[in-house]
Amino acid sequence: MGILIKYLTLPQTDYAIHCYSITNLHCRTGTELPMTGDKVFVHYVGTLLDGTPFDSSRERGEKFSFELGKGQVIKAWDLGVATMKVGEISQLICKPEYAYGTAGSPPKIPPNATLVFQVELFEFRGEDITEGEDGGIIRRIITKGAGYSKPNEGASVEVCVEGSCEGKVFDQRELKFELGDGKSLGLPSGVEKALTAMEQGEESLFIIKPKYGYGNIGSSKYSIPGGATLQYKLKLTTFEKAKESWEMNSAEKLEQSIIIKEKGTQYFKEGKHRQASVQYKRIVSWLENESSLPEGEDQKAKALRLAAHLNLAMCFIKLQEPSSAFDNCDKALELDESNEKALFRRGEALFAMKEFDRARADFQRVTQLYPSNKAAKSQVALCQKQIKEQHEKDKRLYANMFQKFAERDAKVSHTANTLHISCSHATLPLAPTD
Repeated sequence: MGILIKYLTLPQTDYAIHCYSITNLHCRTGTELPMTGDKVFVHYVGTLLDGTPFDSSRERGEKFSFELGKGQVIKAWDLGVATMKVGEISQLICKPEYAYGTAGSPPKIPPNATLVFQVELFEFRGEDITEGEDGGIIRRIITKGAGYSKPNEGASVEVCVEGSCEGKVFDQRELKFELGDGKSLGLPSGVEKALTAMEQGEESLFIIKPKYGYGNIGSSKYSIPGGATLQYKLKLTTFEKAKESWEMNSAEKLEQSIIIKEKGTQYFKEGKHRQASVQYKRIVSWLENESSLPEGEDQKAKALRLAAHLNLAMCFIKLQEPSSAFDNCDKALELDESNEKALFRRGEALFAMKEFDRARADFQRVTQLYPSNKAAKSQVALCQKQIKEQHEKDKRLYANMFQKFAERDAKVSHTANTLHISCSHATLPLAPTD
């Protein structure tokens, strides 16, 4: 066994943490160290300086995990585990100021106690920053940022970008833009998502799966193949947050909504439907619960909300997300129950969801209210065609099912008859007569 003694020299301490590595150096796997924000998995045994045990994950038979550098554990652990490699077993001797201090942790740890931990590092993983934690965007923090504030949608950001794929750098720039405009600069959605998780001054490495990268199509501009996983090193130099809804008065919300609507419309005309949807969503978030507008202005707000929902529905139809399109049509119809565009687009969404009966009902409603709408009449005919085809398909399916049932019943009947005939000709073992 090789023994390596590591002293963590910390400001204003005289070796407040001593790390004694007691593993054979060749038992470690790789040379990489965990980074701030990584989820680490360890086993540990904790004792007082006199050897009295107070806690052991090994005794419980379950590894302990925590996010490194986030203050979820005592300071000694955040500092000590950051120096370890996978497979390493270290002993951390922790003075009170880096453990439980003057208070201790009753009843097992007395005040001002120096603690000894034997820690084995099994694995570490980057931080998953996706909402559903689907592993699509993993962060490894290189340099921690300052403060707790993070950019929001619409924030102005200045960022250094370095994108690579399979070890080859394909994008290296310094950019200034508003979050939501990234796609127009050739950035995948995962980069903008990553920036909303960063603090000012932070530098991090992000592993971005195809869903949040360039998808199955790839990028001809950067010669990225479909289905490629990307790596982006980002440094958020500075940012200015966009005003949140609660930071604006009613007049400001209305004024900004008009500006944002024009911006969204421009994106839509350029075929940038995702960016357009971001702008329309901001209008909804600002105005949907606004109730303090003066008379006359409330009608302007209602018209803007209606337009935002209608435009969102159109964006989601273009993006092939019919469920979201349907939801926005419903919201629009709450504001105007006979709105021509809302009924028509809801019909389109339902058609895409293969709910042809319901789609036909919406298109028929349009033809009743707006007889000159020829597109709705065409859609009714299309729905009729799909419904008829579905009925024919169902008939064939049920006919095949009934045929199979009939064949099975005939087979069972034939087997029973054969058995009856066999039994009637059988020689029974009767007892001899006297």
